[in-house]
Amino acid sequence: MKISTDFLTKYILPLLGIFAVLLIWAAVAGGVREEKTASGFTKKIKTGLIQDLPGPYETWVKTKKYIVQPFAKREELDQGILRFTWYSLIVVAKGYSIALIIGTPIGFMLGLSKVFTRMFDPIIQILRPVSPLAWMPLGVVLFMGAGKHANDLGALFTIAVCSMWPTVLNTAVGVRAVPQDYLNVAKVLKLSKWKTLWKVLVPATLPYMFTGYRLSLGIAWLVIVAVEMLTGRIGIGNFLWNEYNNGLYTSIILSILTIGFVGWALDRLMSLLESRFKSI
Repeated sequence: MKISTDFLTKYILPLLGIFAVLLIWAAVAGGVREEKTASGFTKKIKTGLIQDLPGPYETWVKTKKYIVQPFAKREELDQGILRFTWYSLIVVAKGYSIALIIGTPIGFMLGLSKVFTRMFDPIIQILRPVSPLAWMPLGVVLFMGAGKHANDLGALFTIAVCSMWPTVLNTAVGVRAVPQDYLNVAKVLKLSKWKTLWKVLVPATLPYMFTGYRLSLGIAWLVIVAVEMLTGRIGIGNFLWNEYNNGLYTSIILSILTIGFVGWALDRLMSLLESRFKSI
């Protein structure tokens, strides 16, 4: 049976890559070898290039309960891995939505108005590189009056602020890239500013906007880990931090793999949504 090039590229090569990484992981991971001493006692000796790094099999054995029962809730800090992930996704969805609602209009204003750009572009360039670890304390202070909800509102604030910049900048670039001919046609047809926006600017800018949306979503998912570490709210980031404090390295690896897989899945979903809009 002849394997098509498309099948080889899409499935076989990625599987070979994953298998190679697992082999390297197993090769450098630590292990334990028992050795008898002269006095007859059994001594355990750590082996491997990175002695404290658990291998693939050990990671599977020690984290199996989180995977085979992904939505189980045994205790507050002992739940299935997808249940922790779901808690995080809810917060990310809220913060990400705020980022798009605020960031998209700002991007259009930057693209349409040179005066607006000169006024606010320096501020954006200063605030854009600030770490979520710096934004989170400010967010909590801003919403201190909300009492027990201060941490939750601070988390939304941090996710929104950190993730909206790609949307702002890519939307602005897209608006500036709209051909002048399109705008001239709108003037000839005597379209109102509102119709010009929806009939000309938005469709022409959409590819740039979706690039920004995808980047913003990735940043929002990254920020939630830092936010949960700082606030202690239940989620995948908080689970990772607690397992690190407890010295459970297998759970740390599980958390990292889960965060990576969910981030990849979110990017694929956004890509499908972009393709859907393009087809429309």
